[in-house]
Amino acid sequence: MGSRILTMKKQAAELGRIRTGYSRPNPKNPKGRPIPVRSATFLLSSHSQQYIERAAELYGGEVEKWTPQGQKIAQYRVITEARELRAILPAGDPLSQSYEMWSGGGCTRRCDGVTEQLSRRPCLCLAEHGEDWHEQHEVEQGSVCKPTSRIGVMLADMPDLGVWRLETHSFYAADVMAGGIDTVLQATEGKSLMPVRMWIEQRQVMRPSGPKHFPVVMLVPSIPALRHALSGPLSTAAALDPSTLNRPALEASSAARPDYLAEARGCDTAAAVIEVWHRARAAGHGSDELLADLKQIAEDVKAGVDPRTGVVDDDQGDDEPGPDADGVYDVEVLGEGDSEPPTAYPAATWPEAAQPGGGSR
Repeated sequence: MGSRILTMKKQAAELGRIRTGYSRPNPKNPKGRPIPVRSATFLLSSHSQQYIERAAELYGGEVEKWTPQGQKIAQYRVITEARELRAILPAGDPLSQSYEMWSGGGCTRRCDGVTEQLSRRPCLCLAEHGEDWHEQHEVEQGSVCKPTSRIGVMLADMPDLGVWRLETHSFYAADVMAGGIDTVLQATEGKSLMPVRMWIEQRQVMRPSGPKHFPVVMLVPSIPALRHALSGPLSTAAALDPSTLNRPALEASSAARPDYLAEARGCDTAAAVIEVWHRARAAGHGSDELLADLKQIAEDVKAGVDPRTGVVDDDQGDDEPGPDADGVYDVEVLGEGDSEPPTAYPAATWPEAAQPGGGSR
C-alpha cells in the first residue's frame, strides 16, 4: 500500500473572538429566540478568563461569564468601551470568505457562489431562488446562505501568541474587508505582518421597504503614510511600532551630513576653520556645540598645535621661503586698484556673539 501525504493549512492558535454585537433575552418570551443587539463598541470573548480580564484592562468594560446561544460550554466575554482596535495582520492570507448555512447540527452548506463545497453540487441557493437569492434572507431567515467573512488578527498587548477571530455576515462588510486585505497582500505579497486599525462604522442602505441600518467593520493599514503600505514587506519591528517607518529617512539625512570637525582638524589656518563654520551654518547644521568645538580647533591651529594629534609644531614658520642670493624676497606686488582674490566666505571671522565680549546681555 502506497503512503499517503496529508497536507494541512498552517494557522496560528485561535485565542478568542472579536464581535460587533450580542444577544439578550426577549422580555416577552424568555424561552424564545434572544433579541440581537448591535454594539457601538467591540466585544471580546474567549474560553480563557485571563485573556478577557486583560482585555478589560486594556479596552474597558466588565468581565462576565457567558454561554453562547446553542452551546452548553460557558465562556467569558467583555463588552469593551473601545470603538477602535489596533491589531496586526499575520503573514499569508488571513481572510476567509464563503456563503454558509448553519443549523443546530453545525454547518450544512458552504459555498463560493458557484459550487456548494460539502456536497460538491452547483450553488443550491441559486437553484432554489434564482439570481436574487440573497434577498430571500430578508424575507425568511435561514432559508438561504449568509455571506460569512472571517479574519484572524493579533492583538499585540494581549497575552500569548495567537489570533483573535473577527466574523461578520454582512455583504457590505465582506466587500470592504476583502478590498482592504487585497491591497495589503498586493503590497506585502503575504510575506510580512501589517499593522491595521479596525473600527465599527454605521451604514444605511435604502430598500423598497424603507431604510436599512447596519454596522460595517472597517479595516485599514495603520501606517504613517500610504507609501509605507505599498512599499513591500515590513519588518516585525515596524509592524509592532509603525512610527519607526519614518526613522530610516532621518538616519539617511544624518548620514549625508558632512563631518565638519574632521574638515576643521585638517585646516592649516584659523581662517580656514572659520570658513568651515560658515559652510556648516549655511547648510543649516550650525549649533552652539559645533561652534564651540570649531573655536577650540582654531585656537589650537593658531598656537601651532596639531588638532588631530595634539602635538605642538616647534618648527612652525621654518618652511617660509627666505630671500634669494641678492637678499630679495619672492613676493607678489599688487598695483593700484588690485585687491585680494574673492573667497566663498570673505569675512573669515566668527559670528559677533562668538567674539570675546560680543555676546548680548
